Amino acid sequence: MMLKLFAKAQPWTYQLMRIVFGLLFAFHGAQKLFGVFGMSRMPLTSRLGAAGVIELVGGLLVSAGIAVTPVAFICSGEMAVAYFRAHFPKGMLPIQNGGEPAVLFCFAFLYISTRGRK
Repeated sequence: MMLKLFAKAQPWTYQLMRIVFGLLFAFHGAQKLFGVFGMSRMPLTSRLGAAGVIELVGGLLVSAGIAVTPVAFICSGEMAVAYFRAHFPKGMLPIQNGGEPAVLFCFAFLYISTRGRK
């Protein structure tokens, strides 16, 4: 009985996960682009500025369910690059180098890109 209940809730929980991860990602982009939520504004022509555009626009598109598969794949790749450029040089494991959010976003968006909007 309980397994059937969980199976029925699965599409809704996936949608909720997609929306929450998308919005949280968009907040990271807003940090970089607008200097809000405790971060300084980054120039658009910098790497962090480009990352901010991907995060803000990509997060909003994923949360809205628009072009989810390609956009989530781009977001996943951006987080993989962020991890290996910014965190990995500080230590091999995410727990050592502060890269847990990058890894979590990377794999969440990879899953979302393979699953799509549904």
